[in-house]
Amino acid sequence: MERTLDGKGRWRNHTVAFRVSDEEAALLNDLVALSGLTKQDYITRRLLCRDVVVQGSPRVYKALKSQMTGILEELKRIQSAGPDNDELLCTIQVVAAILGGMKGEGE
Repeated sequence: MERTLDGKGRWRNHTVAFRVSDEEAALLNDLVALSGLTKQDYITRRLLCRDVVVQGSPRVYKALKSQMTGILEELKRIQSAGPDNDELLCTIQVVAAILGGMKGEGE
């Protein structure tokens, strides 16, 4: 196994694995894409209760645009978001927070 140093010069040679449902995996993938981080960095920061600060980039913009398109289509389909749509509501909250932060930086 190749040993790799992280950004702070630490060896990252331990593997942590766990199982998630299809819905949890989809939500995790969406949140990772919106963060602009690697999945490893996103999960590590969340598990260690560190802030996930989104840095605007073309990749993050593309993920936001894709998420907003998906959200619009889903809202059109269901007419209203109810308790059966917890993942959608979570994604909407994350996108809104990111867009709010991006708007504040540009003003």
